[in-house]
Amino acid sequence: MAIANYSKFHQFKDLIKSLPSISEASIVSEQFLLEKDEKKQLEIYYAPFEYVNERAKVVIVGITPGLNQMEQSYLTIFNAKNKENDDEKIFSKDKNNSSFEGPMRKNLISMLDELGLHEYLSLSSTIELFSEASDLVHTTSVITYPVFHKGDNYGGTTPNMLKTDIIEKFVTEQLATELKQMDKPLVIPLGVKVEKAINYLVRQKTIDSELILSGFPPPPGQNG
Repeated sequence: MAIANYSKFHQFKDLIKSLPSISEASIVSEQFLLEKDEKKQLEIYYAPFEYVNERAKVVIVGITPGLNQMEQSYLTIFNAKNKENDDEKIFSKDKNNSSFEGPMRKNLISMLDELGLHEYLSLSSTIELFSEASDLVHTTSVITYPVFHKGDNYGGTTPNMLKTDIIEKFVTEQLATELKQMDKPLVIPLGVKVEKAINYLVRQKTIDSELILSGFPPPPGQNG
């Protein structure tokens, strides 16, 4: 396993634990704001999603964590404040609890099972990827952290991901680095918008096009 930007997690974890409660008002706030583009009305907030599973056989890529996933990630850290002191275990648990959390995860599991991914991985269902078989999967996003456009979950269209500096750098730096840490996993981009970002890395020779499952639709409930 590996952890990217662990220093950022150290920077924010005590602040998360010190919150009186976890709510939209307490986490979508100035103290967790990472970057802002006033002209394009974009805001990027911290959430602990930097954990990378280097042993993953499959990588599932969304657009960006939404508010629901952000809240769940903060709750995982908040609830561990008097229990688990191993940061790596907290980080890993947070990723499993929060990735594609809510109705989107149920829809995603159904779509992956219909595809037959569970058979490829010798599982009874891909639901196991979010529990006992989590060592087989790495879940991530084109943009590591939650992005909001005009106060709402960013859907990946307006503004264009690859024509917006603060977003494009996540593709070429963060996402590219994550994919390089793994040994040729199957990459599943969730929808056309994500696939465009992945193909951008193919053109930059960061990833082999043969590793990409093209044409997979976004699960209902995903941003955008």
